[in-house]
Amino acid sequence: MATSIVKYTGNKNTKAIHIKSKSIIETDAPPDNNGKGEKFSPTDLLATSLASCMITIMSIITERENIPLEAEAEVTKLMADNPRRVSEIHINLKLKNFNYTDKQKKMLENAAYTCPVAKSLHPDIVQKIDIHWY
Repeated sequence: MATSIVKYTGNKNTKAIHIKSKSIIETDAPPDNNGKGEKFSPTDLLATSLASCMITIMSIITERENIPLEAEAEVTKLMADNPRRVSEIHINLKLKNFNYTDKQKKMLENAAYTCPVAKSLHPDIVQKIDIHWY
């Protein structure tokens, strides 16, 4: 079964509808590629998906381990030319340390580095992940 339907809505914009939940994501071309940058661009979503995936996998682990999770990620996407593509994704991941054991910290860090999106991205895309415990 299909995951989503994506429709062109004009002016370099799209509307993606998740079939199961009916949630919507709209995109716009970025200013550096003839757009207005009024919404996420498709490449913004690619980079943001990496951080979202990391935190989602961590949440699965913390739920299983019955430990709390407080996480926030700042995402930076860098583009390259010839061909135009995402060249680097930088993630500054802030994790609250709830007196985790070293084993628990290692499990969470491993989740960040090995989430499905991280493993799905082309190896030419640099993934610079900085984890900050506070």
